[in-house]
Amino acid sequence: MTTDETPKIHVDSDWKAEAQAEKEKLAQTEAAKTDTPSEGGGKLPPPDFKGLVGLLASQAVMGLGAMPDQSGKGVMIDLEGAKFAIDLLAMIELKTKGNLKEDESTELSAVLTELRSRFVQITELLAQQAAQPAAAGSGETPGIITP
Repeated sequence: MTTDETPKIHVDSDWKAEAQAEKEKLAQTEAAKTDTPSEGGGKLPPPDFKGLVGLLASQAVMGLGAMPDQSGKGVMIDLEGAKFAIDLLAMIELKTKGNLKEDESTELSAVLTELRSRFVQITELLAQQAAQPAAAGSGETPGIITP
């Protein structure tokens, strides 16, 4: 190969400036992601439909006795709060009908079915315990604290 056939490398004098500008732009994008928790860079997951359903469902489950009382001997029941969270999920199901992906619709329906079933079970359990003669004398249901 002769010296005339050697490929010549052409270096654009602005390449360093362009690379630096691209690097700064990338750094700004990354900084914006970490500054905003809702973008997935923080401790919280990005806001989505599944997260909304999960948040409301966990509120309902807490109201149905998933939270122990301060003594640790019983559970706290908030039927009114649980019913409110379930009703909110039902309203979301109604208002979003036809606008959800199939998996979102299926999950919402399954969550509502489970929560409604648990609500009925807890309500029946409370009614049975309240009807017991030992509990009737004290005016309280043993092991369950209601607001």
